Amino acid sequence: MAAEPRLIISREAYLAMEREGDDRHEYIAGEVFAMVGGTEPHGLIIGNVIAALHRPTRRRGCRIYPGDVRIAIPALDMYTYPDVSLICGQPQHEDNRRDILINPAVVIEVLSPSTERYDRGQKFQHYQQIPTLDTYILIAQELPLIEQYIRQREQEWLYSAARGLDATLTLPTLECTLALADIYDLVEFPRLSPHPLP
Repeated sequence: MAAEPRLIISREAYLAMEREGDDRHEYIAGEVFAMVGGTEPHGLIIGNVIAALHRPTRRRGCRIYPGDVRIAIPALDMYTYPDVSLICGQPQHEDNRRDILINPAVVIEVLSPSTERYDRGQKFQHYQQIPTLDTYILIAQELPLIEQYIRQREQEWLYSAARGLDATLTLPTLECTLALADIYDLVEFPRLSPHPLP
């Protein structure tokens, strides 16, 4: 997300702009923010995540959506584009245009230097307002690290993490396991020096 809002408009004007244009913007209660473009590692990780999750989640009737699918958070009058989102069961849409989803079970964000603070903080707070959301996953770009938050109660989330290319992370919501070697396939790391968990 950009540091400053590009403009302030109505929800209707925002949706018209998004549906007619090619660029993506996040909308929060009238403020419109341009979405940051991705890097090569960012794109590789997203592709690897979708590939790794396809077979195990398909058996459960889950649908995987890439980052060009809009998610609504009605409690905050917000629209955003997670890097990857999953719905297990029937998708629910905001209106009959069927281009806005409202019931993700899992949201995945690939961290970058420009968005990491937001993804860990305020954006996670925003996502917690989605009643159907069970799992929030953060994937680092600069080292092999995947973090997972699983909803326990309304305001409680259980944290777990997997680090290193030999590690795996179990995703209880999706009843499957991610191998970090698969998620980071072909990704080149700028460094692999010690890096403490956040």
